[in-house]
Amino acid sequence: MTGLVAGVDVGGTFTDLVILDPATGTVRLAKVPTTLPDQSGGVLAAFAEAGADLAAMDLIVHGTTTTTNAVLERKLCKTGLITTQGFRDVLELGRRTRPQAYGMTGHFVPVIPRDLRLEVAERMDARGRVITALDERSVAGAVRQLLDQGCESLVIHFLHAYANPAHELRAAEIAAGLWPNGYITTGHSLLSESREFERGVTAAVNASVQPLLERYVVRLADGLRAQGYARDLLVMNGNGGMVAADKVAREAVKTVMSGPASGVMAAVATGRRAGMANLLTYDMGGTSTDVAMIKGGVAPVSNEIEVEYAMPIHVPMVDVRTVGAGGGSIARVDQGGMLRVGPESAGSYPGPVCYGRGGDRVTISDANLLLGRLPAHRFGQAAQAARAAMEAQVAVPLGLSVEQAAEAVVRIANTHMAGAIRMVSISMGADPRDFALFAFGGAGPLHAVALARELGVPRVLVPARPGLTNALGCVVADLRHDFVRTLNRPLDGVDMAAVQAVLSGQEAEGRRAIGAEKLALAAVRAEFSADMQFVGQTHLLRIPLPGPDVSREEMQSGFEAAYWARFKVDLPSIRANLVNLNCSVIGERPELDLSRLIEPGGRLPEPEPQEMRQVWFGGWVQVPVYWRDHLPLALNLQGPAIIEQMDTTLVVEPGCRVTSDPDGNLVVEVDNA
Repeated sequence: MTGLVAGVDVGGTFTDLVILDPATGTVRLAKVPTTLPDQSGGVLAAFAEAGADLAAMDLIVHGTTTTTNAVLERKLCKTGLITTQGFRDVLELGRRTRPQAYGMTGHFVPVIPRDLRLEVAERMDARGRVITALDERSVAGAVRQLLDQGCESLVIHFLHAYANPAHELRAAEIAAGLWPNGYITTGHSLLSESREFERGVTAAVNASVQPLLERYVVRLADGLRAQGYARDLLVMNGNGGMVAADKVAREAVKTVMSGPASGVMAAVATGRRAGMANLLTYDMGGTSTDVAMIKGGVAPVSNEIEVEYAMPIHVPMVDVRTVGAGGGSIARVDQGGMLRVGPESAGSYPGPVCYGRGGDRVTISDANLLLGRLPAHRFGQAAQAARAAMEAQVAVPLGLSVEQAAEAVVRIANTHMAGAIRMVSISMGADPRDFALFAFGGAGPLHAVALARELGVPRVLVPARPGLTNALGCVVADLRHDFVRTLNRPLDGVDMAAVQAVLSGQEAEGRRAIGAEKLALAAVRAEFSADMQFVGQTHLLRIPLPGPDVSREEMQSGFEAAYWARFKVDLPSIRANLVNLNCSVIGERPELDLSRLIEPGGRLPEPEPQEMRQVWFGGWVQVPVYWRDHLPLALNLQGPAIIEQMDTTLVVEPGCRVTSDPDGNLVVEVDNA
């Protein structure tokens, strides 16, 4: 690949763009406000801001929040469901959990309302044998009824279709003769999994966002083409891979969480070049914080993700966990006199008090400003308004000084975020002390060193452009296709020849799909795994497999080892159950030079502070403030220090030391004494 490569990520607040020239290593950046409801305007504005010649672009990769936001906000297309008689309420019954762990109240809105969920006579058993024949006349009647009710998309979801899809296929054929568009989703084709609730929700989400995603992608592709872009547009999937824009709407649900996934892929690439294969990724934005665990240089992909209560989307996605703590998270003292931070956010408008846009509720960003971590002179009179709000809303009710109140807000936020990191590490049997903390997002580096101290993490890796990392992830991501097939049989009774045939078939299908893409690749590889459990258990463990010719003994020993590593429990008398067979086929793109994300020409021979500032570390301390683009590449700086750049601020606490690597990444050695 010799032409320009662009990665563009659309967030809730900003649209970020990274353009990289593989031939020279030069980089152009842009950060513009996201345009809603049509995000394509912001994407085109970002290219204009960067002064990009779209005709010279060889590849554009796009990460979008279109589907994620539609699901979380329930701004979905009107969708109908046809299902097996007696099972119309599966989407609401779920797993009999509750929105709140304590109490009997909660709120849940199903993806498809009850009046648009219709039943027809048909039934397969778990072995795929016909119990009740498909009533084809009822299918046609249900399709007409849903059309009369104004549905734009259709889901066909029958019990046990994963074992025998004949009824779903025939119903889809009947529907295709009546439905005015191609928005018809069959549950088995999207997810060949035994659990009807998870399969049904996944199919319902896919159908509900298909028209939205396709209309958006067409608008964007047309806009790019009108300005000279003649190549394929690729879209990030939630599994960390990419797919051509003209194909992405077929399996639209796979783009859910594509933004967080691209950040993790950037962390994988950055960590590999920095020699750090084990990373805890920490992405703190304005509303929330996303965390994930990278072990051995491999992004964690799971098909067991629940994006919110009763919303399991069981297609392979990068395993990212989210907590409601971001720069705009609101701090308040509750009726019991307890300080609470988040999950409610001030958002971008009106935003934190210090933004000066009319916000009147104090936030984490206001706390950081009052502690001297952000430059007060850039906020003008709004800085005084933030101080008054902190005093009235937190300091006076708790009997603290303004600085103590701000420090308390930051500490509570850090506790929430540390809990999320423990959830992806300690709860998975990993020790945070064996990892580096990869800090990015607009607010991540402000809190990273304090979090590392709380978790015992020995070092923090801060990439060159933390606030643009998700866009960078689009630039470096590989092609990827994932396949899942349910067997759900005790391992000792499984036909291993059938297992090997399934895995080999999945690999062949993935290689065909990769080969059809018009993109230069360095290599194509396949990864195999199995989802297993002990008979009678509910939760699954992902077991890596050596290849498609795996033996029964290798699967058994792999499962026992994984169970011991996770739970430190040995259960030799209970039979292992093989639930799913998985294959991921990955088309590796050539590695790109990331060393010029900060241009070397602006670096000074020695670090020179641009100012001295009072910063609160339990008391006021005079701290040097540096501009990152001017720091020497051979950096060796003792904290405390503040390092500012266009997209974020890094706080280096007392006792810590910060160095730089050849790519310009900052490495903070954390004093955990």
